[in-house]
Parts: sequence; C-alpha cells; structure tokens
Amino acid sequence: MSQAIHVSAVVPARNEEDVIVACIESIATQPEIGEIIVVNDQSSDRTPELLRELAGRIPKLQIVEAGALPSGWIGKNHAVAVGSARATGQWLLFVDADAVLQPNAVTQALRTAETAGAALVSYSPEQVTETWWEKALIPFVYVRLTRRYPFEAVSDPASPAAAANGQFLLVRRDVYDAAGGHEAGASEMVEDVDLARRVKQAGYRLRFSPGKGVVRVRMYRKFSVMWEGWTKNLYLLMGDSRRLVWRELLTAVPWIAIILLALGVRYPFLALLGLLLLVWRHAAYAAALRHNQAPVSRILYYVPAMLLYGAALAASMRRYAKGRVAWKGREYVVGDAAR
Repeated sequence: MSQAIHVSAVVPARNEEDVIVACIESIATQPEIGEIIVVNDQSSDRTPELLRELAGRIPKLQIVEAGALPSGWIGKNHAVAVGSARATGQWLLFVDADAVLQPNAVTQALRTAETAGAALVSYSPEQVTETWWEKALIPFVYVRLTRRYPFEAVSDPASPAAAANGQFLLVRRDVYDAAGGHEAGASEMVEDVDLARRVKQAGYRLRFSPGKGVVRVRMYRKFSVMWEGWTKNLYLLMGDSRRLVWRELLTAVPWIAIILLALGVRYPFLALLGLLLLVWRHAAYAAALRHNQAPVSRILYYVPAMLLYGAALAASMRRYAKGRVAWKGREYVVGDAAR
C-alpha cells in the first residue's frame, strides 16, 4: 500500500478546551495526514486560544470558523460540511474533538479499506470511563448498539445494515461527494449512521469494527452532559419509532427477573429463580462486553447500567415526543415537528 495517500482530517470543535489539544496532537502524529482542518463552531471557552497555540507549532493545522448556524442544520453537521469544503485529500477522516488516535491508526484504517475494498471505514472507539456512571452506562449503551448494528452485518455488502461512528470515520472523498456529503443530511441528529446508510445504499462497501488500539475516547466528564448526549440520540439509534423503542426497553431491562425478585419477598422460590435469571443476564452481558473488546469487569455495574439505560431511553423517547432536544447550548426541533 502506498504511503503517499493524502488524508484530510476534519475536526468539529465547540467548547472543547478539555480535550482539543490531545486530539489534535494525536492526529498530527499520523504520517498519512496531509492537513488537519479544525472548524471552530462558535466556541465560548478557551478552544480558539488553544487552537491558535497548536497552529503555531503544527504547520498542517488550519483553523476555520463555522460562522452562524444556518436554518435547518445541526451544528456538528454544518461544522464538518464547512471543513470538508476546505479539504483537498483523496480521503476524509472525520474525528470528534474528544478522540485520541493511537499510533498508526490511519495506517490501519487505510490498510483495512484496501484489503476489504471498503469506501468507508469506521471504528467504535475504545471508551475511557473513570466515574461509576460512565462505567455503568457507556459500555451498556455500546453493547445495545452492537446488537442493533452488528459489526459483521454492517461490513457485509449483502446486508442492508449500515452504521458508523463519527468519532473516527474515514471515507473516500469521491464517495463522500457522490453520497451528498453532510449537506444531504444537514438536519440528521445521528449524522454518522445517516452518512453510512447513504454510502451503502449507493453501492459502496463499509467496514465497521471495534476500535481498541486504534482510537480512544472519553465522551463525558459530567453526568449532566452524558445524560443530555444520550437522551439526544438514543431514540433515533434504537429505531426512531415508539414501537421499536418500547421493544428495546422490554428486551434490555430484565423485567421478569425484577418481578420474580419482588415476588420473592413472599415466595422465596421465586426470588431464587429471579436471581438465577439475573446471573444469566450478567453472563450474557460479559460475553457482549468481550465481543466489543470492552473490560469484562464492567459486569459489576450491570444493575445500575440497565436501570440508567432504561431511564435514558425512556427520557429520549419523551423528548422526541415533545419535539425538542438540546445539545451544547443549542435546541433543535426533532421528530414530526421537524418535518
């Protein structure tokens, strides 16, 4: 594989002072990256100052201002569209500001694209979790996402399944343009899945896989931000319909075990059955964590995980029923109200 392939990295940044330096420095070490385009999306913290400091020592870094958000656009979608318009590479690499690329991450992604004949390669990042609520909810969400969007099915050209993770998404420039880019999904809240779907529907191959050893992300440092983030996306990710979301709630939460344990206060035999069912769910969760290359020790958080997940999914469904979600200081009209 030629090392001369020119890759343009595009990073949207809105109030990312805690993470932007590590992200850009990790991208700059990738030998295939010819330019790094960071789009400052009206940040009100120290992000612009930090970017100017980075630009002073990383010649390939360009800072672009997103400007005012046009009507009908989601903020991130607009920022990456602005960055893509400036990019000159044969490949576009979209990286979220909270992602840290590991050594030779882009080399591996390009090699995967070549061997698999894929026009889009994406990784589900290795999740860095430090607080108990991160360790509980984030691995559980990704286990459920993998169940809905199996890596094997997404990567199978014969399957209609399509997904990607915008924290690391590499796509050929000509394919990106042919699929309409982010402009075609300007109002899509889950822009990465939407882009992957359009690319696959256009007849191109996807490659989606776990990203351990490729990219690491700590998504949320505050519980309130985590809650806002998942309630913004979960309803769409789990089906975009009340019927499918209710079905997900019924299957993700071990209701039978909970009911049996409750009845066990009066009937001890039922408590034993409930406990055995709960142990079986723990074992299934451990297997799913292993498949996702996540720490199996996260089974210790299974009970709070499934309770938090059920609450977040129900809250997300409620927000979409009301027609509005919030993210990073902006409010968006969603669901039927947006159509």
